[in-house]
Amino acid sequence: MRTWQPTTLALALCLAFPAAQAQSMADVLKELQTLKERVTELEGKLKAAESKPAGAQWGMTPEQAQEFARVQVKTEAMEDNVEMWGIKGLTISGYAEPAFIWNKRQNRSGFQFLNDQADGYFYDTSFIGAASIDFTKETDSGTRFKLTLTPQRGVGAAIGGGIVQEATVSIPLSDLQTRLIAGQVPDWSGYEYQQPTLNPFTTHNLLYDFTLPFAYTGVGLDITRGKWWYRAIVGNLNSTIRSADETSPMLAYRVDYSRGEFQGFGFAGMHGKVFNFATETNTTAHLFEIDAYFIRGDWTVQGQFSYGQHDKASINSALLGDDSDARWYGVSALAGHFVTPRLQLLARADYLSNKKNGGGYFQFSEPDDRNGIGPEIVGFDIDDAPIYGTQGSNRYALTLGMKYALNQNTTLKAEYRFDGANRKVFYDVDSDTYKKNNHLLGGSIVVFF
Repeated sequence: MRTWQPTTLALALCLAFPAAQAQSMADVLKELQTLKERVTELEGKLKAAESKPAGAQWGMTPEQAQEFARVQVKTEAMEDNVEMWGIKGLTISGYAEPAFIWNKRQNRSGFQFLNDQADGYFYDTSFIGAASIDFTKETDSGTRFKLTLTPQRGVGAAIGGGIVQEATVSIPLSDLQTRLIAGQVPDWSGYEYQQPTLNPFTTHNLLYDFTLPFAYTGVGLDITRGKWWYRAIVGNLNSTIRSADETSPMLAYRVDYSRGEFQGFGFAGMHGKVFNFATETNTTAHLFEIDAYFIRGDWTVQGQFSYGQHDKASINSALLGDDSDARWYGVSALAGHFVTPRLQLLARADYLSNKKNGGGYFQFSEPDDRNGIGPEIVGFDIDDAPIYGTQGSNRYALTLGMKYALNQNTTLKAEYRFDGANRKVFYDVDSDTYKKNNHLLGGSIVVFF
């Protein structure tokens, strides 16, 4: 089972300070732009006057000339200050996503926002209800530093990185399109993004939730050549530091190709040792996925196929100690249509095949009756402990929703999601029984800048 590592994240309050700082910087840059425009206007008048025949008026009154000199001096001083304060090349952005979730089998409904998730990773919580702020600084040499802070709901909360969602450096080598990258990098697999500003739904697809890593910590390369984009990194998987007797690094990579303006594809993989919750040791995992997109006019179509295996990490391995492997494959597809420039209707369908060896996904090695993972209970022993079957459950989900742009900085989302399995693996807390399906309603307000 994938678990979160709890942190003291009352530091979410620190978002207030960067937001205020961002506002003051924005005001300075706005004033500087206004002054530049005024200088350009006055210089234009001066050049027009100088181009007139001899004997024509100079084009500026003494008062205008005095104003021109004052504005020019002030503009030059502000440009010096912007560079001295480190504002030059700095971009600040962020978002907040208060969300509402109703889960039928859990008999749970209400708002969730910046909640701690110390008991595990579930598809009705995942990264939903986050707030984030991003600082990106680029120097004159082309070196970039990126720091993204996401209290409670980011990958840092899952892998021991605290509130840090991403902390990376990108250094140009032979040219600006060939870069050395290092730091904590969120996983880049699949067609779906973690950020609610990029994910059209509130929840995520099954492949995103159960078959992909959280993040990589290490060093790698980022290369762009025409329509091709290559990325690779060597380091730790889902961990900010290696423990004793851990020496084997993992390799992760992604390649993207943009075929024209409207379509493209990509594929990603990961190979290496990662912690196995069945054996409580590190065993080898192999992940591979391919995804594609088509966006033209009012239509958006995206799809993904994934395959994975994790040595000795099946649910049978955890329950029976038989050292069997976890193996799975799955598909996900999304379609969206803008019925108006602001309103987009959405549909997403997911399927995961996971019956082999009792089931088990990437770092999910135990029966999970909230996510609907693993075999069903077939009986109880004399101590009333559950007895599980030997085959895992295949999972599917259908999500229908809408996304509405209230204004250029605010998006409203709503969705209905039906999750199912071929076995009774969803626990119903009201009836104290197990069901083959679950129903979920979700919605969120995403405000970003």
